[in-house]
Amino acid sequence: MSLSQNPLTGHMHKSMANFVTTVYRGQNVIRAKVFMPRNVNSTAQQLQRASFKLVVDLYESLGGVADESFPKRLVTYSPFNAFMKANLPGAINKTGITPAIDYSKVIVSAGTLPGVIANSAVAGATGITVSYVTNIKLPKVSASDQVIAFALTKTGEMIIARQVRGSDPLSTILLPYPDINVVDVECCYLFVLSDVGNNASNSTFVEIT
Repeated sequence: MSLSQNPLTGHMHKSMANFVTTVYRGQNVIRAKVFMPRNVNSTAQQLQRASFKLVVDLYESLGGVADESFPKRLVTYSPFNAFMKANLPGAINKTGITPAIDYSKVIVSAGTLPGVIANSAVAGATGITVSYVTNIKLPKVSASDQVIAFALTKTGEMIIARQVRGSDPLSTILLPYPDINVVDVECCYLFVLSDVGNNASNSTFVEIT
């Protein structure tokens, strides 16, 4: 590095050839450019970009469900921001050659509302029937809360059903899809949204048999 202050050139700035010129404490400073720039396409960076794209694609495949399932998000966050923060990197399985979504760890809703407890989910002639405990006797729970169940098929179809929590201790909800087979289902989730939509429960991954 060299220092110079030439009365003809005055304060030097910008770059030329292999040099960058700046002014520091009233003097011209000339630095050589980095010969070999840092690798911006490292394995770790490729993994990060691939993981980010997986979660973005999942958000888009949910068809707007996540737009209402994070009502308690920060005021500076969009539903997309909330979904990405909830699922990166926790929902990514990095044990294989390429990253993949771990659907059992995906968070599709978040809030402080008590949820319901899935007992079973069965794929059959009419669709996917999910049985659950309503938790109706818990504090801050209302019979008018919305129970939302949805599933994604391996071909990208979205199956969704909604119904009120109700006052019975046990209930079922049907995701209509005639003659669906369990091998055709990518993932299934259950969560609760308050009747006015200002709170949600944490989501539950539902295993189908």
